[in-house]
Amino acid sequence: MPDTNIETKQTRTPNTEQRYRVSRDDLPLCCPMPDMSVWNSHPKVYLPLDDGGEATCPYCGAIFSLRED
Repeated sequence: MPDTNIETKQTRTPNTEQRYRVSRDDLPLCCPMPDMSVWNSHPKVYLPLDDGGEATCPYCGAIFSLRED
């Protein structure tokens, strides 16, 4: 009999936004991010932040901005 008490983790749909605000806790930064489903997205790529605290994904064009908390 299958286990019906399986807990499912909620994930965000990748590539649905053009801009994402990220914190230092999200570093190292990658796209798609760990809380995004990856089965229907592009390959995972790690993104270096520029001097202004931003990075752009070369696959989907999403812009990630580091927020200073």
